[in-house]
Amino acid sequence: MAINDVSLTHHASDEAAALLDELCDAYADAYGVEPGEEKTAAFRRRAEKQFTRPGFALVTARDGGWLVGFVFGYTLPAGDTHWWDGVQPEPMAEFLEETGSRTWVLSEIEVRRAWQAKGVGRALHEAALGARSEERATLATGPDAAAQPVYESWGWRRVGWIPGDEGDYYSAYDLFVLELPVSR
Repeated sequence: MAINDVSLTHHASDEAAALLDELCDAYADAYGVEPGEEKTAAFRRRAEKQFTRPGFALVTARDGGWLVGFVFGYTLPAGDTHWWDGVQPEPMAEFLEETGSRTWVLSEIEVRRAWQAKGVGRALHEAALGARSEERATLATGPDAAAQPVYESWGWRRVGWIPGDEGDYYSAYDLFVLELPVSR
């Protein structure tokens, strides 16, 4: 299970739908839940919506053909994005402006438990963000997410928090931003 045994592949949105069952299985493993549980079903619903968003991109990591991790996201549209709604502390208006090519949302980055802490997540992160032409990337995490220190070590900076929507896992999410391109 060395990182050099893992191959990374970029996929467009039309390929992502064909990989959805594998993505759900890897997602469930990353969280230590059964593939049929509600957490995985919620992931499936989110993923299906995101596959059709502008700027969608998926990078998969495979070891011997086995999907061991993935990252995907999409570009925020111009104008009202909902992404920044209610962000606190309230940033300057320029920060919130979206052009349709300014910000890429890193929506999911997941690695199966047996491959965690082996560099797979970092390789996926760099492969996905290194291919982006946007000015910046953003992500949201739960306030107690164990991954927050990892994101910060990769150069992400916390810019505030946003309230969660009805039915979300958390009542609030921490927001992070990373300037692009990613320096290696």
